[in-house]
Amino acid sequence: MNPRLIRLALAGSAFLVALSFSPRNVSAQDNTATYGPAKFLVINREFTKPGRDGTPHQATEAGYIRAAAAGKAPFHYVAFTSMSGPNRALFLSSYDSMQAVEAEHKSMSQALQTSLDKAMISDGEGLSQTDESVWMVDADLSQNTNGPRVGSRYMIFREFVIKPGHTGEWEEAVKLVLDGYKKADTGAHWSTYRMVFGNSTGPTYLVLTSMKSMTELDQMFAADPKFMEAMGEDGMKKLEKLEASCIENEKTNFFIIDPKMSIPTDQMIKAEPDFWKVKPMGTSTAAKKPVTAPKTTSGQ
Repeated sequence: MNPRLIRLALAGSAFLVALSFSPRNVSAQDNTATYGPAKFLVINREFTKPGRDGTPHQATEAGYIRAAAAGKAPFHYVAFTSMSGPNRALFLSSYDSMQAVEAEHKSMSQALQTSLDKAMISDGEGLSQTDESVWMVDADLSQNTNGPRVGSRYMIFREFVIKPGHTGEWEEAVKLVLDGYKKADTGAHWSTYRMVFGNSTGPTYLVLTSMKSMTELDQMFAADPKFMEAMGEDGMKKLEKLEASCIENEKTNFFIIDPKMSIPTDQMIKAEPDFWKVKPMGTSTAAKKPVTAPKTTSGQ
């Protein structure tokens, strides 16, 4: 088996927004096409040793990508590198079902697996830690899930660990945020995921927000007063009370897409050939490293 598997702070609120990169309805002519949220999101994190991020990590990942291309690997993924927090890279991939994970594993030849294992040795020398997690979309806690438009370059990751026994308060709080943004009509969009495999002290949710440029960050912050007005003073007090009651821990970090460490799908390449600058490998949307027994995850 393949050796690796796998916030936008909403106005005045602790909640984050999230979208995966499962290709949906992408065409070279339509630059408003989106990548919609897949049912399952798989994340592999690689923490690099000091001085081994950036170009050194790209070089070792290139070896893995070459091995995958030579062996006609059936998987694809999008790589993100950190712009806050510890130096690390995240590899996001998506599945429509867990059966698709099994099917991918069965389709990989022993020769391909061996070449990928060898490439992993070089990559591993520059890493201090790796972990994996699997997440399932929660449609009831999501809004406008058509996703980020083609041209997205950044992603905000926010993870919430909920106190055991307080999931109901969490869901109530998120629905307050949903209602507030619908009233504010700011165009906010997100998909919420909950952890199904990984290591956490309580129920864990992940929301990701993609954007084309940091200008969108300024626009998001500028929309805060509109959201707070829509919520009203009583609504904000209720939201803050629920947050204090149900959230054990939350982390927010900012990432940029690294096309040199990604294996995009044919659709993604056709939509943005100058950005990806790589040759198509196939049409699968499966993960960089299929699911093994998931290890740990603690924030992104």
